[in-house]
Amino acid sequence: MKIIRSKEFTASRPWGALDIANMNGITTRLHWTDQPYKWHVNDGEEIFAVLDGRVEMRYRLDGQENSTILDTGDIFYASVGTEHVAHPIGEARILVIESAGSV
Repeated sequence: MKIIRSKEFTASRPWGALDIANMNGITTRLHWTDQPYKWHVNDGEEIFAVLDGRVEMRYRLDGQENSTILDTGDIFYASVGTEHVAHPIGEARILVIESAGSV
C-alpha cells in the first residue's frame, strides 16, 4: 500500500519520476518538471494527467502541429503513433500511465 501526496513531490531534475506501480507491464509514474520534454512517439498508448500546475501539450496530427492547455485535473490521451511534447507553464506534477520502458 502507498499514499502519495502529489503536491509535495519534487524531483532533482526536470521529468524526474516517482515509480508508483507496474501492473502487468503498465507503469504508473508521478513526474515533476519545470522544463519541456522532447517531441516523441510512445511505444504504445499513454495517459497523461495533470495533477498540479498547467501544461501546454503540443501534438501533431497529419503533419500539422496543434496545441492545447491542460489545467489541473485535465487528461491527455496519446493513442499509438501520436507525436507530442509537453511544455509545463511553471512547475507541474503529472501522472503518466504507459507501457513499461516506453519513451
